[in-house]
Amino acid sequence: MIETRGLRHTYPGGSALQFDDVAVSQGDTLLLRGASGSGKSTWLALAAGLLTPQTGEMVVAGQPVAALGAGERDRWRARCIGFLPQKLLLSEALSVADNLALVYFASGLGVDRAAIARALDALGLGPLAARQPAQLSGGQAQRVALARALLLRPQVLLVDEPTASLDDAACTASLGWLQQGAAQTGATLVIATHDARVVQALPQARTLGFRAPVPEALA
Repeated sequence: MIETRGLRHTYPGGSALQFDDVAVSQGDTLLLRGASGSGKSTWLALAAGLLTPQTGEMVVAGQPVAALGAGERDRWRARCIGFLPQKLLLSEALSVADNLALVYFASGLGVDRAAIARALDALGLGPLAARQPAQLSGGQAQRVALARALLLRPQVLLVDEPTASLDDAACTASLGWLQQGAAQTGATLVIATHDARVVQALPQARTLGFRAPVPEALA
């Protein structure tokens, strides 16, 4: 689940981003909708514990994010949050399987190679385990990043602009993988998007709208 109250964030020298309150039940889908620069990626970073709320409260997977220390937050994120950024951040020096193994190091757990194999097989990636990211298509790379995000069966899956550069067929496939992955773990799915196709494809999803930021002098 995710719940926010009075959430606000300001970057140094920037405008104030103010977010509407929201409460999302476990297993539901939430779409973050708004123009570029309206704060969708910032909201995701706050939910993932990559940023600390300056004002207000954000509870994710039952945990008040601001209450966690830096080390605790890293372990919590690795174990409870699946994060699929727009830039996939796959290490070009590692194989597909070893990219997934990085999750275990971040969480402080021992590497489970059998679980890695199962995660790749679930997304049709088993034959690609030994390849490096440069040998993958764009769709394959996105699925590898999704497999990594789902590896520890997170309670929340956060996704940033997954269809921004995809044609209609690839968009449909990508959303299908995301829904399948979230359903496998019972995760709350949050997608930041400005793509109307996502809204059309997920009519059951709740929507959180984002406004233009407020100049700090007026906030």
